[in-house]
Amino acid sequence: MPAVTEETRPTGRRRGRYPREFRRDVAALVIDQHRTIADVANELDLVEQTVGNWVRQERVDRGEKEGTTTEMREENARLRREVKRLTMERDLLKRSVAFWVKEQDR
Repeated sequence: MPAVTEETRPTGRRRGRYPREFRRDVAALVIDQHRTIADVANELDLVEQTVGNWVRQERVDRGEKEGTTTEMREENARLRREVKRLTMERDLLKRSVAFWVKEQDR
């Protein structure tokens, strides 16, 4: 397990996503080293709730807990984007065909 270092740790508190490796490493500090969430969050200047979420997800990813894995969440998001794109393309083609038929009748 790679250690959380100053090079891998995002600087300062910020909203948004942290790199997957960073989240996994932080969760591993709690799970593998049997440290408390509060201790790790305080040491790394992170919000306890956020670290707790990462720990819960890491346990799911490791198969220690029931739930949707990160890989499955990403696949679901990709498929939703694809369905949205295909639906838009289908609707555009339907409108194009309707316009073409209407023009042919003139």
